[in-house]
Amino acid sequence: MKVLVVGSGGREHTLVWKIAQNKQVKELYCAPGNGGISAIAKNVPIKVMDIDGMVNFAKEKAIDLVVVAPDDPLAAGMVDALEKEGIRAFGPRKNAAIIEGSKAFAKDLMRKYNIPTAKYEVFENSSEALEYLKTQKFPIVVKADGLALGKGVIIAQDFEEAKEAVVNIMEDKAFGDAGNKVVIEEFMVGPEVSVLAFTDGKSVKPMVSSQDHKRALDNDEGLNTGGMGTFSPSRIYTKEMADYCMENIFKPTVDAMNKEGRKFKGILYFGLMITAEGPKVLEYNARFGDPETQVVIPRLKTDLLEIFNAIIDEKLGEVDIEWADNAAVCVIMASGGYPKEYKTGYEISGLDEAQKDVNTVVFHAGTKYEDGKYLTAGGRVLGVTAVESNLDLAIKKAYEGVAKISFKDMHFRKDIGIK
Repeated sequence: MKVLVVGSGGREHTLVWKIAQNKQVKELYCAPGNGGISAIAKNVPIKVMDIDGMVNFAKEKAIDLVVVAPDDPLAAGMVDALEKEGIRAFGPRKNAAIIEGSKAFAKDLMRKYNIPTAKYEVFENSSEALEYLKTQKFPIVVKADGLALGKGVIIAQDFEEAKEAVVNIMEDKAFGDAGNKVVIEEFMVGPEVSVLAFTDGKSVKPMVSSQDHKRALDNDEGLNTGGMGTFSPSRIYTKEMADYCMENIFKPTVDAMNKEGRKFKGILYFGLMITAEGPKVLEYNARFGDPETQVVIPRLKTDLLEIFNAIIDEKLGEVDIEWADNAAVCVIMASGGYPKEYKTGYEISGLDEAQKDVNTVVFHAGTKYEDGKYLTAGGRVLGVTAVESNLDLAIKKAYEGVAKISFKDMHFRKDIGIK
């Protein structure tokens, strides 16, 4: 079997690592891949948004399955383009990936189908947005409608901050066309939980829960990032909550997409806020989260390709998905200055030493392999993941791994898994 994974981050390294464990996989490619991925798959220099290039490569190599992992190519219709050419592809089609591609679409869907979420309004005009803000309580949340690499969400503490966010998004186009509309929503209070789910548009099978740390600095301070670390399972997500979410959020979302003629087949990520009134949806993603994948997939006992194929064939209900009764923690090691400006090209040392413990694996996010050395090549560089019998031990082991790795200006949070 020949498999191509699209993407270049820590999420893709984790998926490649898991897929490589399937003995039927004879050729494994990743486009464009990264330094760590190059040790287990052949990297292909095709950009993630080069849909024609990806289709041509899949045809040329007679690829049996293409796994489209990132949000941008999903929203742009890469799965549709592959399927049109008779190539088997995993991930939602363009008309379903809109659930992440447009926050306004997602909020309107939840409102229409009574799926619990924060109160909100959508604006296409900055002056109308500013007038609305004058009547609101603070803090308040301002979101760019489109995809913004996880950075288009601003929690404004007062009117001036909210005004700055609206101007930045809508007028200064900080996130390009993603800011043509803004969603302004009430600020919800409570801990966050991430639940990724497999769905074929008929069945929905949630994965084990996880919790992300978005802020750059300890104690959830500093700027929002793509994620500085994560742990699984969540300490607060109970069976009662899971049952509630299945009946009031997970199934209703899949059903709502079907009713809208947008059957969702792939990974549906539910970002949840556990409020005093119960769990509510913060956001949807149309793919595996990053870095949530780095703690969820190592706990999966069932073969990943078996699940992917069942989803494509709409036979997910026939698959018994098993999870290990353990815990995982991932600490992100980032370039100094991330998520703002940072420098790259620094040599990374200690990778082998960090992975001497069989329960610790280092997933590469922004690295390249050159002349026998691994070099930094992104904002988030590595995800050091430890899997152990319980969270406290997993935290200890992950940080023992982190301590063995070094590169110039490296930055990481010291409180991952504590909250």
